[in-house]
Formats: sequence, C-alpha cells, structure tokens
Amino acid sequence: MFDLYMLDTCPYCKKVIAYMEENEIKYNPLNISIKSNEDALIQLGGKRQVPFLVDKNRNIQMYESSDIIEYLKTVV
Repeated sequence: MFDLYMLDTCPYCKKVIAYMEENEIKYNPLNISIKSNEDALIQLGGKRQVPFLVDKNRNIQMYESSDIIEYLKTVV
C-alpha cells in the first residue's frame, strides 16, 4: 500500500490518482488540507508540495506526478 499526500484541487494529484485508480493500485489518500497531514508531509519531504508518494515497503518517497507514475509502473 502507498500513502499519497494530496489536495483535491491539485491537477497533478488528480493525474496520479487517476492512474492509480485505473490500474487498481491501492493507496491511502492523505489530504494536506488536514493540518496533521500537512505537518507529516513537511516532516517527511521537507516542503509543502503535492503529490508526494510514500512507499513504506521499499522506503521510497517522491514528489512530481510524472515521476510517481513512472515509479508505479515499475513496481506494480
């Protein structure tokens, strides 16, 4: 399972979410409009930028929607 830090209004987040849903990839959406999620994002990644994917199984964290999708293609 993946954690995806996101915002509902972010077009780049929508791109990643659409890919994950089309490919039936399970993920935990963490909306950063919730302060605790925003704080966790900044602590993990160092900045308030979404989308941000966390793959705990492989100890991978990354920004950038295109990079996230390319990564998902290699592991799912």
